[in-house]
Amino acid sequence: MDKQLERFFGYMEIELNASPHTLQGYRHDIIQFLTVAGKVDGPIEEADHHMLRFYLARLKENGYTRSTVARKLSAVRSFLNFLQREGDLEKGSWSNVSRPLQEKRLPQFFYHHEVTALLEAPDCGTPLGYRDRTIFELLYASGLRVGELTGLEINSCDLEERLVRVTGKGSKERIVPMGRIAAGFMREYLIRIRPQLLFAAGEGAAGNRRLFLNHRGGSLTDRGVRYIFDKYVRKVSHKEGLTPHSLRHSFATHLLERGADLRVVQELLGHASISTTQIYTHVSRGHLREIYRRAHPRGLDQGN
Repeated sequence: MDKQLERFFGYMEIELNASPHTLQGYRHDIIQFLTVAGKVDGPIEEADHHMLRFYLARLKENGYTRSTVARKLSAVRSFLNFLQREGDLEKGSWSNVSRPLQEKRLPQFFYHHEVTALLEAPDCGTPLGYRDRTIFELLYASGLRVGELTGLEINSCDLEERLVRVTGKGSKERIVPMGRIAAGFMREYLIRIRPQLLFAAGEGAAGNRRLFLNHRGGSLTDRGVRYIFDKYVRKVSHKEGLTPHSLRHSFATHLLERGADLRVVQELLGHASISTTQIYTHVSRGHLREIYRRAHPRGLDQGN
């Protein structure tokens, strides 16, 4: 089984350009399936819809959300289909197992005043506080994913043109604007703050080309960004479920509210499909409905 797994992950990495984050997630999901199916120590000689439905039932019993179950099902199917193409597995009936119906959940985003409160929360009088403010400004100004932000290098930003070169999902590169304010913070961070973080870390960190650094002069990780975000968001908001990705949601929602073209927002976000971007039109309509409800004398909650 180990050899089959490594062949599959080699295929994903080389042929599909899967990111390390995707590979890690698939590995966890597939090994979980093999463990539940009792196949982790040996090759799979047969797999059918009964085995897969048993696995999905166990996930449901353990309280996984429908979206998580659907993601795990997709990972396992990809693995089984690969084994079938490679001749390691007879054609099975696992494709007959349908995905669970998804909850229609709108993404959590910040209102304008909430974004302002978050951006102003860090203490810019300290190197780490200034770094944190720069991170928030860039996430909101450019709509980056956290993994895209932590993957930036010192030459990723063109401060004169106010552009950021981003490597997104599937190793696809795109160019996005960062805005005047974000560019100003970025310039100061590069000139004054980042060298301080490197100097505090000593000579061992001198060759690090990652843009954002931790307090030891090492590369800031996705987990590090989430820790920073959680520290500040608790001070400015009581909303549940807010994550650094909420700044990306806010970026898209606020652009559409101000009349940006949906195709332009799709390009800025790096979405392969316009349908992925369209969810933000529902968020925007919800915002307009709430404004109408509160502002109109005969609002939606006041009868006909």
